Amino acid sequence: MGRRILVSLLLILWCVPLTEASPNRRRRPVRPPLQLVWHVEDAQGTVISSQRGEEPINPASVVKVATSLWALEKLGPQLSLETRFFARGGVDWQRGRVRGDLVVQGSGDPDFQVENALLVAKALNDMGIREVHGAVVVNDRFWMGWENGSAGTEPDPVKRGLLMATRLRQALDRHRWNGVIARVWRELAQRRGWPENVPPGVRVSGGVGADGRSNLGELLLVHRSKPLAFVLHRFNAFSNNDIERLGVLLGPPSELAGMLKARLELAGPEPNLETLSGLGENRLSPRAVVHLLRELVSSCSARNLNPGHVLPVAGCHPGTLEKFFEVLSAPPYAGSVVGKTGTLTTTDGGIAVLAGIAKTTQGDFYFCLAAPEAHGRLREARRLQEAWVVRFIDEHGGPRPEPCDAGLVEPDEGSVIIKVAQAPGGDPVVGGNGERR
Repeated sequence: MGRRILVSLLLILWCVPLTEASPNRRRRPVRPPLQLVWHVEDAQGTVISSQRGEEPINPASVVKVATSLWALEKLGPQLSLETRFFARGGVDWQRGRVRGDLVVQGSGDPDFQVENALLVAKALNDMGIREVHGAVVVNDRFWMGWENGSAGTEPDPVKRGLLMATRLRQALDRHRWNGVIARVWRELAQRRGWPENVPPGVRVSGGVGADGRSNLGELLLVHRSKPLAFVLHRFNAFSNNDIERLGVLLGPPSELAGMLKARLELAGPEPNLETLSGLGENRLSPRAVVHLLRELVSSCSARNLNPGHVLPVAGCHPGTLEKFFEVLSAPPYAGSVVGKTGTLTTTDGGIAVLAGIAKTTQGDFYFCLAAPEAHGRLREARRLQEAWVVRFIDEHGGPRPEPCDAGLVEPDEGSVIIKVAQAPGGDPVVGGNGERR
């Protein structure tokens, strides 16, 4: 018995120092449960439900809804932006070679991708051009690929231009292709019915450059972008922060904030906008977001569009809405929610936002639903939001899904190539052979 007592005492003495010798080991604080805030109105503007709906929150990427409204009204849904390609030094048509630089003058096309560069390469080949003796030189309004808005944009305009020129040269010159570009070509060829085994290519012997000189040279061709409404639809579906590129055409966030303040009749600290994408510390209340959605729907209607032409529809379009809300994207709810997600992982403590229109058998309901202080718990926040929306739809007669009538276009779809230059004695080609989807 004495031996048992001794062993027990030793165990106690052995355990106690472990606890006392670790004063720096802190227990993880118990975080309070996530609290949702929301505001809901019916189609007539009657408030159905509101929980702290008047308090400004960080709306994250829901700011893109405001940018889309501004772009539709200031620029128009049919706006197409031109990217012009020049031969500085002329063309040696017999050798199929640009004697000097291939100069690219962008006008702010925010969605020029590898697919678009491949269209240009094929058009140049069709014209008989297969080599650039000089460099690929771009101006400060030509962008290619993604940058993640202000979070990733190179602040030095020359370095940024050189990056864009490098991307373009790599896509034009198939000897520089990587696996991603090769895959994009195969998909593009399949979509357009082109032979995959005949890839386009323009060998670039020189390097890259970035300048805005007026010595452009001979105009070879024009790439005309898809209509702006298609661009906005893609930006909103994938919640792409490069929607900020539209600021060159629209203006700074302060002007957007001024428009919203007057349009939505806001007072106090809102709206406060740092960016056109939702990055940073922005402020807009759930109630203001609901009124913003109503303004977007009205603006779309005046331009023969429906909200699903600008915002994604759960179950109809790929992107963040489908990724985050699988239940809403599957039957019986698929097609019953038009919306926009917003996510910030750390800014303002992290936040998850879902705003949109819930279509039920009892009518359409405009809502904004947010989970503040969601850092490290974004998945949990999304589950809570989805459960909330499903319950709301069920309590109002169940879902009223609508057909998916507006597909999300690929980067090249809707764009047009206008061939301008021609070899001596050749047939003029002005707009006639533009590739159109």
